[in-house]
Amino acid sequence: MIPKPQKILIEPSSYRPISLLPLLSKLFEKLLLKRLFPILETQTVIPNHQFGFRHHHSTVQQCFRVTDQISFALEKKEYCGGVFLDVAQAFDRVWHPGLLFKLKRILPSTYYLILQSYLTDRYSVVCHGEKLSGYIQIKASVPQGSVLGPLLYLVYTADIPTQTSTSMATFADDICILSSHPDPNSVSLSLQNHLNRLELWCKRWRIKINQTKSAHVTFSLRRQECPPVTFDNVPIPPANHVRYLGMYLDKRQTWNLHTRLKRLALNRKYGLLRSLLNRKSKLTAHNKLTIYKSILKPTWTYGIELWGSAKKSNIDKIQSFQSKTLRTILDAPWYVSNRTIHNDLNIPTVYKVAQTRFRSFHTNLEAHHNPLISALSSHTHPLNPPRRLKRRWPRDLLGE
Repeated sequence: MIPKPQKILIEPSSYRPISLLPLLSKLFEKLLLKRLFPILETQTVIPNHQFGFRHHHSTVQQCFRVTDQISFALEKKEYCGGVFLDVAQAFDRVWHPGLLFKLKRILPSTYYLILQSYLTDRYSVVCHGEKLSGYIQIKASVPQGSVLGPLLYLVYTADIPTQTSTSMATFADDICILSSHPDPNSVSLSLQNHLNRLELWCKRWRIKINQTKSAHVTFSLRRQECPPVTFDNVPIPPANHVRYLGMYLDKRQTWNLHTRLKRLALNRKYGLLRSLLNRKSKLTAHNKLTIYKSILKPTWTYGIELWGSAKKSNIDKIQSFQSKTLRTILDAPWYVSNRTIHNDLNIPTVYKVAQTRFRSFHTNLEAHHNPLISALSSHTHPLNPPRRLKRRWPRDLLGE
């Protein structure tokens, strides 16, 4: 049992059960996984909008899809409504009869019987100190921490309903539904129709959506909001920003909130490492730099392919932290410029990292087998189309 972050530890619901498998079981599951994935890919069982637990798919690519549609809507003076749904206990509520029903339709009988045996007659027991609880039969869920668990969840949710008036972006159990239109009422109408279909699907397959933890964001440069939407007659709370796949999206798509929160996270981590990185530390500059690269730098480099196109004042929030930290690591005097420090340590600036990372990221887009990803290439969207708004897009990093 692993405690969930920021939860009360005395409550049983604050812990997440994890399956610890012996080595032989893991090897068998990995061999089975390599045989199942080609079957699912050949039959296109997993929809293109599902990026979770798939080869050559990443959270940054999915975030790029979402932010790209938002940016185009803002450019065309449209409203872009986004509903971000929270699936309650996603892996723990997978209904075994429903999963087996879906597996039987797509897999050969040999693989189906193996997975049927894998899911049936499973029991759980809790050990606290020297005492054991009674054995409880597991009638739902896929084992968390197992090799096959993520794949089984993808199969179980593969038939999630879609519609032409909205765009769907899913990463495992993270669901995002977007709709764009000049009229905010039309945006909410499209979202509501999609949510109504999704509600029926969830009831059929015993999937629960936590409406209070979901969010409805109106991405627009105007003050007017899209009308509220509901799921199962419960309003989805409106919000000015949302955290999606580790990135904070604000309603004006400025990346201001994301960079500000990243700077706060960096300050907290630096406070914990201050005794190792300060000027009086006994560590060498090389060791200090290794700590920075392995612990602090990954905090802000995630998603920089996208937020690296933000305005200079937002980039400077992270750049000032890096400059301050490198100056402390070298114990450099005040008259040594930050540019000299970066050059001596061979550390690129934040903006240079954004350019390098996006160019590498972009080279893998055009030839991608998923059409939703290949459509993000600059060969599909011109590098510098005529624009109304004076803001940079991630694709602009290619030509700068």
